[in-house]
Amino acid sequence: MIAKALFLVIVLATGIAVGAKPDGDTPDGSRSNFVHLIPLLSEPIPGKEPDQIHPDADPVLPFSTKATCGACHSYDKISAGWHFNAIDPNVNPGRKGQPWIFADPTSATQIPLSYRKWPGAFRPEQIGLTPMAFLESFGRQMPGGAIGEMVDKSENPEEVLKSEVTGKLEINCLACHDGNPEMDMGGASGYSIQVILRGNYRWAATASCEFAYVTGSAKGLPNEYDFRAPFTSGDSKLKPPVVAYRKEAFGHNDWAGFDIRREAPKQRCYFCHSNVDVRDGKTEKWNSDEDVHIASGLICVDCHRNGLEHNIIRGYAVESRDSNNPLTTISSCEGCHLGNKNGDKPVAGRFAAPTPKHVGIPTVHFDKLTCTACHSGPWPKDETIHTKTARAHALGIAGASKEGEILPHLLYPVFAKGQDGKIGVFKLLWPAYWAMMSDGNVTPLAMETVKSATSRVITKTAFSKTGNWPDLKDEDVVKILTALGAKADAGAKPVYITGGKVYSLDEGGKLVSADSKMAEPYMWPIAHDVRPAAQSLGVRNCQDCHATNSPFLFGLVSGDSALKSAAAGVKMIRFENLPERSTEWFAWSFVFRPMFKIVSILASLVIIGVLAFYALKALGFVAKAVVGKD
Repeated sequence: MIAKALFLVIVLATGIAVGAKPDGDTPDGSRSNFVHLIPLLSEPIPGKEPDQIHPDADPVLPFSTKATCGACHSYDKISAGWHFNAIDPNVNPGRKGQPWIFADPTSATQIPLSYRKWPGAFRPEQIGLTPMAFLESFGRQMPGGAIGEMVDKSENPEEVLKSEVTGKLEINCLACHDGNPEMDMGGASGYSIQVILRGNYRWAATASCEFAYVTGSAKGLPNEYDFRAPFTSGDSKLKPPVVAYRKEAFGHNDWAGFDIRREAPKQRCYFCHSNVDVRDGKTEKWNSDEDVHIASGLICVDCHRNGLEHNIIRGYAVESRDSNNPLTTISSCEGCHLGNKNGDKPVAGRFAAPTPKHVGIPTVHFDKLTCTACHSGPWPKDETIHTKTARAHALGIAGASKEGEILPHLLYPVFAKGQDGKIGVFKLLWPAYWAMMSDGNVTPLAMETVKSATSRVITKTAFSKTGNWPDLKDEDVVKILTALGAKADAGAKPVYITGGKVYSLDEGGKLVSADSKMAEPYMWPIAHDVRPAAQSLGVRNCQDCHATNSPFLFGLVSGDSALKSAAAGVKMIRFENLPERSTEWFAWSFVFRPMFKIVSILASLVIIGVLAFYALKALGFVAKAVVGKD
């Protein structure tokens, strides 16, 4: 309380907010960074004000971002932002995005999960993931908040008690806004390790801070453990979390300094939003180029903007119908490069964006294709390639697998018709999971139930050292479905969905498969990395897309399944909803189009010559008539 009062006095004395509360949510308009030399405040005891943290106290407590940052910023308003509101059923889910993907080779499973209502994604609780189990799997690359602050409301009573020990995973403001290069999100004792391995939710933000270090683990500690009191135990294996601060980071009155950036540095975004291509089973970043916008000097938040409410712009063309962010319209590809000609002022050319000419391209392309279809992702080849993403493969985390074949398997570039009715470029996941089918509806089984059946069939010898699919045979699937069927309710039928098909047992116990929309791949649109105009589809000629062997139309979207018989690929055109036969005929027209042009030009010259001959002959008759000759 004394620290907060002192903070208020100093702010008022310096004239930063005379006549008003010290509110960081009301900027004065300066483009410079505000100096964040502030007291660190601990998680308060219910009903009391938070205490200031001193580096030489006993015990040394972790600081609370909700208390420390919330002293000047509206934590509640920020927590409603896009990165934190997935659990709110009242939030418009907008266009489908990248889901969290639960991948487990031991049960031949990779399934998309989301708390948002995205078609094709399942809620984590449907496969038995409680809030804590979800954080153990994916909290590594979550900036806190959301489900991290719901752990004390779990339906599991044991988790509710455990949450008193672990604390809540508050929004980690430093994850985006800390500009110090020593800020640690993925290191051996950084934020991610504290969340997924040690259960130190209360200590995670502190561990990410460049002047703090956290050892020990909340896992295994008794439910009566109090982090504010010294802890001793006869069990040498129980080492509770301990915080150590660098004393030189603290100045007068033990206030600490942060290098806070209003505009999040691109490296902070990359921690959760990186991707790398897999070629020949290897991942190499040095042989790929960075997004043309980044290479030109922009940073992520130049386009993906937000105000205090953290309602960040996602950047798709029709986002204005899903979001109330006033800059959505001018922050899409069209918004920057073309602008709104009907607006009250010209807005094209933001950040020196050039106005594209698109010389010779029929306008129908702009009605049927997104900008990203031609400008984003890798140049398409005869077959899709595997890629790894930060959120799917824990890129940037200490100890993360660097194997190219590790699950989940993501494929791109896939050209498909999106929710806006236009063909764009996507990443694709072929879901693989065990489920129950009843009245035509499919419900994924809890992983605990699945593993009780698969563990008896999928042996260790079937596993790959690279984290790839296990060697799964048809007879293995029969055994697993039979085991699951023995526990099924009346009217329910166990199925295995993989490779775009639904596998089940017929009345004779034989494995059968069928195509089904329920087995369709999960796809989400991509926009990065953007290629320069000189590397866009169609820059050479129409046959970049309209050739008879064009990857854009007739490339192979690789199949993917632990079951070899289910891993057949499909043609790209299937996802574009185009008639295959007539599209092939149209593509053939481009084969003869150069010859057709030559023949047309020659025929035109012949016609012009004939017309000129008779025109001259007619002119001769007219001339004779004029001079009076017959």
